[in-house]
Amino acid sequence: MPTLSLDQAEFAPLFHSCEAIQSRDNALMLRIFELRYQVYCEERGFLPAANYPERCETDERDASSAHFCAFNLRDELVGYVRLVRSDLGQSFPFQSHCSALLEGASLAPPAQAAEISRLMVRRDYRRRRGDVLEGVTVEEDLARGAHELRDHSPQILLSMYRQMYAFSLANGIRYWYAAMERPLARALNQMNFVFRQIGPPSDYYGVVAPYIGDLRELEAHLEEKNPALMAWMQRSETVSL
Repeated sequence: MPTLSLDQAEFAPLFHSCEAIQSRDNALMLRIFELRYQVYCEERGFLPAANYPERCETDERDASSAHFCAFNLRDELVGYVRLVRSDLGQSFPFQSHCSALLEGASLAPPAQAAEISRLMVRRDYRRRRGDVLEGVTVEEDLARGAHELRDHSPQILLSMYRQMYAFSLANGIRYWYAAMERPLARALNQMNFVFRQIGPPSDYYGVVAPYIGDLRELEAHLEEKNPALMAWMQRSETVSL
């Protein structure tokens, strides 16, 4: 079989992603808020469903966030994530719950950073019952059928990270914060998306720890370990809504 060149390799052939603009994509944003309600209120109980009688989960950070979503080949919404910029006090959402830092850890300049938030995959695309996204892994799960939806979760994750990366390059964002459970941090490291833990675990929609990723370090690491993936990340994906 012919070998694909770096500019031909495809890492998420079953999915496509895009940025959703709140002031433009009203119908899509409604679908996003409905998915957030289903995952955070109904499935995980992170937020009280009674607070959202319209079955749409929104918060005060949405206005200062960039929103990204993933679709399958039938254009069904299957994943979502947002990048939250700092507020007027130059703080991020994770700092309200994960305020302590590990010895030697430091924060990034607020203007150059954003927090990965509300990262989720639709229920029928997750590996483990009850996960939001934490069941995403890189290895093959031999106990599952080859065509199960859950086997495609890493593609959804990569598709959305590609969009976040393009947005970050265009908007002066160098650092990504993320409050993650250990399995998700491990999965990202396996995909060569290296994040460093900067604080101890705390209860922030489950027991998580704060991490930081430097996009310049990520680029160098990916270029060394998986240049095909780095080339794919740098190729733009144009999607019509």
